[in-house]
Amino acid sequence: MAINQVLPHPSELHAAIQDKEPIEISTQEVATPPGDSASIFAHDGEHFLTQSPYTEQEHLLDLRTLDAENALLARALARMRSLRPDYATSPYTETFNWDEVVEELTRLVREHGHRWKETSFFIVAFRSQIPPTTVYEDLGALDKVAHAEAVASGGFLKYWFGHPDKDGRNLATCVWRSQEDAIKGGIGRGHRKAAAATRSLYSHWKIDRHRLIIRDDVKSWELIDWE
Repeated sequence: MAINQVLPHPSELHAAIQDKEPIEISTQEVATPPGDSASIFAHDGEHFLTQSPYTEQEHLLDLRTLDAENALLARALARMRSLRPDYATSPYTETFNWDEVVEELTRLVREHGHRWKETSFFIVAFRSQIPPTTVYEDLGALDKVAHAEAVASGGFLKYWFGHPDKDGRNLATCVWRSQEDAIKGGIGRGHRKAAAATRSLYSHWKIDRHRLIIRDDVKSWELIDWE
């Protein structure tokens, strides 16, 4: 995404989590009663899902463009929230309520009678710091244009961003269907403009990559560094 989701050259990508051990949580096996598979692709009766703080039509995710696993996770990610105020610097695996997201996914899988197949998702975390001279609204304008581009490119499941702390530090994160989708989502004109502005608007920035793996029948999951 724009400033908050720019994918630079691979040489600029660094490992995200100080603690390299994967986090794994077991969950109860999901029952699979008969269900209406078509309703998987609607959230609260709507095919379009608000997957970011932006609510205009061009920023909404069309669930019908996804397979069942990605549509269900996108819906569960509506529950995603930060657990701590120091999200700009805290370890990524400890920052969000992933257990609640997976609990909601488990509920949705059971509700729709879907047999979940093991699926891996690509996550980008953008850590940044802005100097006092940067106008935050300027970043927002760049970000919003690029977000619409990324949604239109496909496979963009969730976008979350915080607000700069007293030292100008912040975190933004994106969940994608795949790394290929993330790369495709970052080649538009809006992303190029945002990338060009990065060095002048930020005093520091760093991109980390993670992999979310949810195993068959949602029996377990883990969030690890992307390798």
